Amino acid sequence: MNTPEWLKPGIKGALIGAVFVAIVGFAWGGWVTGGTARDMAMKISRDDVVSAMVPVCLDIARTDPERVEKLATIRAASTYQRRDAVMKAGWATVPGAEAPDREIAQACLASLDLNVTPESAPTAVDEG
Repeated sequence: MNTPEWLKPGIKGALIGAVFVAIVGFAWGGWVTGGTARDMAMKISRDDVVSAMVPVCLDIARTDPERVEKLATIRAASTYQRRDAVMKAGWATVPGAEAPDREIAQACLASLDLNVTPESAPTAVDEG
């Protein structure tokens, strides 16, 4: 079978162009594989769930009858042990869950104002 002379360079050019486009697309174009896209979606959804559960954690902490003692325990803990103290306090266990969640505890800890004493915390009183 005789192939035209122009076909061989055309095929080489198409292959080189396809490789070039793939390299540029994955390196700089933001293309990702299906597995990477799935991992990114799972991380984003997990972050959204954690941020949605922080108000629940803060509400549990606010209404806890042993709040003062638990806050004192959290304040007394070293910085890297405070997340575990929030988990032991039960504030990072959302309704329906059997165990506390570490990421929710960390986010809740970041939202707790540990510098304000519970007795002097501002109350929501309408003075208007």
